[in-house]
Amino acid sequence: MIKIYHNPRCGKSREGLAILENSGKEFEVIKYLDEVPTKNDLKSILVVLGIPPIELVRTNEAIWKEKFKGKSLTDDEIVIAMAENPKLIERPIVIRNKEGVIGRPPDKIKGLLK
Repeated sequence: MIKIYHNPRCGKSREGLAILENSGKEFEVIKYLDEVPTKNDLKSILVVLGIPPIELVRTNEAIWKEKFKGKSLTDDEIVIAMAENPKLIERPIVIRNKEGVIGRPPDKIKGLLK
């Protein structure tokens, strides 16, 4: 099953959703601002993406700049920050089985659908 972690207010996330809709494949939409991923969910996503936590953070968000920028945080602390402040999570994230991508640019999602 394909999952997209989606923020309807984000243009890139909407583009990613459109790619999935046009693919004809079944998928699940997770509006992660409403259904906030747990710390363990985020760790699982990071394993699939194969990236360190900081690469999943939207470092230009005001919350990051105000609370976390310039601080020396462990990977675990970064994951906790995202779980407590889901606006910090990069989007869209698309997971298919044991593979995943951050859909920036959204065309990266197409490679996952082949």
